[in-house]
Amino acid sequence: MGANQQSENPLVRRQGRDCMEVKGVLLAGGSGSRLFPLTEHTNKALLTLNGCPIIDFAMDTFRRSGIKEIVIIGNRFIENIAEHVGEGAPNEVIHYVEEHEPEGVVNAVRLARPFVEGDRMMLYFSDNITNWDFTADVQLFSKDDIAPPGAVILLRRVDNPSEFGVCAFSSEGDLIDIVEKPAEPPSDMAVGGIYLYDELFWEFLDLKSSEKSEDITISDLNRVYLSKSNVHIRDVGDMTWIDCGTPEGLRTGSRLVKDGIISVVNRG
Repeated sequence: MGANQQSENPLVRRQGRDCMEVKGVLLAGGSGSRLFPLTEHTNKALLTLNGCPIIDFAMDTFRRSGIKEIVIIGNRFIENIAEHVGEGAPNEVIHYVEEHEPEGVVNAVRLARPFVEGDRMMLYFSDNITNWDFTADVQLFSKDDIAPPGAVILLRRVDNPSEFGVCAFSSEGDLIDIVEKPAEPPSDMAVGGIYLYDELFWEFLDLKSSEKSEDITISDLNRVYLSKSNVHIRDVGDMTWIDCGTPEGLRTGSRLVKDGIISVVNRG
């Protein structure tokens, strides 16, 4: 299902605009295997943290950042997501797209391409929550009079870096590589599942697809940005992001919500 799913030429769509639009892409597909059996009869994004569905935190992040058009990629429970989110807040446009089979993150992202190609986007893994404020970065990415700004990634220290994309740094502290779930992590600085990308994302995705036959990860795309463009790191410091896609993550997320550390301000 979906709204306005007909693809259009992104270059034509941009003509006459004074600024670059930043759109949201929310990845709520996959099988939810890490949370089975909780996800046997519902989408993982509809599981609750202290009574609040996880997807509400993602939508709140989009709204606080000023993003008005959002593409939600969901699995067989996409109708349940659409029933919960509805048409969104006033002046929002929500597109619902079903991922019929879980074929990896990048294949899910490709389903959003007709809606966002030619624009910049916030790519959000639906089982992540954060209290980081993206407003300044979204405003920067909205400026059409600057060169493509690259990518923005969130970092924080974790106790289990081998379960994440992990950053490697030079002796001077510069980011030099991003490794997906390494057996021997080069650092304990993990990359959160919320990103900002400029309009070069699809060019880099096509480039990587031509080079690599096996599954492409988001870390692969971030490495292309690192080599051919710019990757801006945001160490969340006293702020945080949490991957709620595991039972332990659900418990941690629920505690942070209960304690008021992460909350939903805009419910649509």
